[in-house]
Amino acid sequence: MRHREGHRSHHSGWLRAAVLGANDGIISTASLMMGIAAAQADSSAILLAGVAGLVAGAMSMAAGEYVSVRSQADTEAADLAREIHELENDVAGELRELEEIYVARGLERSLAHEVAKQLTAHDALGAHARDELGITDMFSARPLQAALTSAGTFAVGALIPLLVVLFHPAQYLSFAIVSFSLIALVLLGGLAAKVGGANTFVGAARVGFWGAAAMALTAAAGHLFGVVL
Repeated sequence: MRHREGHRSHHSGWLRAAVLGANDGIISTASLMMGIAAAQADSSAILLAGVAGLVAGAMSMAAGEYVSVRSQADTEAADLAREIHELENDVAGELRELEEIYVARGLERSLAHEVAKQLTAHDALGAHARDELGITDMFSARPLQAALTSAGTFAVGALIPLLVVLFHPAQYLSFAIVSFSLIALVLLGGLAAKVGGANTFVGAARVGFWGAAAMALTAAAGHLFGVVL
């Protein structure tokens, strides 16, 4: 019978990209719109700024995530190529290397040697990738997946303040943008904390605090430059 357990770390890759994307989408777009609103711009200008922020932000998130994760993938590929070369040219040395790893983890040397020997016979590259390099299928770099996830969740997050502008009266627009964006950020932070097994209240409060700070500073900058210009 196969043993199955639901570990939260299984979700860490996509969860990180999704939460960062949605969080940045809400904060950056809402902050941009608050800065424009504080400069006494009308609803059309605020909406235009939000749309531009959504498109530019989603592309920036996708590009940044892709480049970052692609670099990680290239490093992993280079390490694996080196391991393949070493396994082809120094089998005994690579076997000793695995043995020392298992000894360092607490196995007796005789058992460590037997484990290393059997794993090498079964899948030598897989054993070295996992136990020497720390590369597994679960945590291996997937640049395209990370880029698409970040861009998509950024766009979803950015839609929240945009919809507020579309469906809310102009006279209370700034208050509505802040309110709905903060509610969304708190819910997002709480959900991410719950899925990750962390304290829900702390996660929600942390995201809400930094979101409020970002919008307040951007609004202050918009008001200052609006007065100057």
